[in-house]
Formats: sequence, structure tokens, C-alpha cells
Amino acid sequence: MTFPDTTSSAAPQASAHAKINLFLHITGRRDDGYHLLDSLAVFAGAADRVTLTAPSDTMSLTMDGPFGQGLEADDQNLVLRAARALQAQAGTTIGGLSESFHLELQKNLPVSSGIGGGSADAAATLRLLAREWNVDQAALFPIAETLGADVPVCVAQRPTRMQGIGEILAPAPVLPDAGLLLVNPGVGVSTPDVFRAFAAGGGIVERPEPFLPDRWNTAQDMVADLNATTNDLQAPALSQCPVIGTVLASIESLPGCLLSRMSGSGATCFGIFASPERAVSAARVLNAQSARLGWWTWAGGFHHTEASI
Repeated sequence: MTFPDTTSSAAPQASAHAKINLFLHITGRRDDGYHLLDSLAVFAGAADRVTLTAPSDTMSLTMDGPFGQGLEADDQNLVLRAARALQAQAGTTIGGLSESFHLELQKNLPVSSGIGGGSADAAATLRLLAREWNVDQAALFPIAETLGADVPVCVAQRPTRMQGIGEILAPAPVLPDAGLLLVNPGVGVSTPDVFRAFAAGGGIVERPEPFLPDRWNTAQDMVADLNATTNDLQAPALSQCPVIGTVLASIESLPGCLLSRMSGSGATCFGIFASPERAVSAARVLNAQSARLGWWTWAGGFHHTEASI
């Protein structure tokens, strides 16, 4: 049982990396209303952080960081829901275990932004408490499925092909040492509204399933294959939030950008570059151009290959 994202500290911590959908195809809809998807999810170096600070009478949570204000530590909070769900399972399987902890969430990722921040936080909480209680990581996936479509893929935080409603996970191609630029314009997008716009715009398109190789040796190879895919939610999200188009055009115009696309249901968009260093250089250009707009940006590599501005 390994948890490579848990940092060495007096207080146990786990990172919750931003999830990026390199492509997102909507392939069907179940009778219960859930949409079926086919997506390639990868993870950026940008991350929130969850920390266990002390034992507590009940599971409790405080939040800080650039995007922590305004979030509620209530019964709908995914971190607390994840903690309590695993606590209940651990209590059943490990001799009545009932200890609780106070958790702290350092919220560095924008909320409701298409990069799975809340789902990644929940998954990080599951990993962190599983380590404390010696619960095998494989036992986390059934709990993750009850918390949201993006939570299972965030448990392992590895490049993954997602299908079904997010519960069917398969290995992704080995990624090249490419660069990644994330940009969020600071505007919230309602996922239900985006799906309604998707349905109004014609809905599901019949097409062959994308073929993915075992590995991509270069960013250019990866982009060549990604150009045969799309994000089905990008156009409907743009109809709800036109600034997404401005962000995509700004990324596409940067030196060395190989592909610009929206992640998830938006509004965060990404650019792919030949290397992390080129992504960082492009971010400097963009920040100089858009500083007055207050856009959130991050640049570097995929998870474990992070560069910094």
C-alpha cells in the first residue's frame, strides 16, 4: 500500500492535484439521468493540500488558502463526507474504530472550475485517513464512487482513461515530459446548465471510440492524437460563459502552444507545450498581458514533473 503524494511532516498531509480532461466525449445517458463519458484524465502539479492536525471529538474541518473563503464546512462538504464515509467503513472492518480528526484544507485551486478540485480534496482525504487506519487503497474506490464521478480517478492521481459515469478506469498512455498551462478567468460555470445547453445543442454525437497508444514520446505526438478528439462540453459552456472563448484564444496565441482546450465543464482552460519550461515562459507572457483581468494561472508539468514560475 503506497501513498506517494503524502508529504513528510509532523502532521500527516496529502496533496490533491488538479485533474485535467485532455478530451471529454459524452457517449450516452442512463435511465437515471447520469451521462456516460469517455475521457482522458491527467493531473497537474497544481494542488490543494489536506492535513490531519489533531484528534477530535467529531470529524471537523477548517479551510484557508487563496480559494478557501466562502466555502462551508457543512454536511455537503466533500472532505467531511469522504472522512465520515471512510470512518464508517473502517469502524465496521477494524474492530469498531471510531476516532475522529480535525482536518485542514489549503485551497489553492479555484472552485467549480472543471479541474476536479473538490473531488481531488475528497480523494486526498480518503488516502490520508486510509493511511492512518491501515485501510487498503483498493477499498477506497467503492466509497469514492458514492461521492462523485470524478472522485475515483482522483484516488490514484495517475493518468487514466475514464468511462461509464467515471467508475470504469483504465491505464492511459505514458505521458511525455510536456508542459501544461492552466488558466481560469474567475467566473463560475454551472455544470447542470452546461449539460442542459449540451442537450439543447443536439446532444450526443455517434462516433468511433478514440484510439490511444501505449505511450507518447513527445508532446507533439500526444497533440496529434488529441486533435482527433474534443471536449463535448466546451461549446455549450462557451454559450453560458463567453469569456471562455477569450481565454482559449489567449492561450492559443502564446508562443509554443500546441493545443488549447477547456477542461471538464469549465471554466478552466489549458494549453499544452513541448516542455514544462516552455509552459512557464508562456505563462509569464500571459500574466503580463492579463494581469488586470485577475485570471488565475499555473504552469509547469504533469503531476511529479512540476516546474514553477
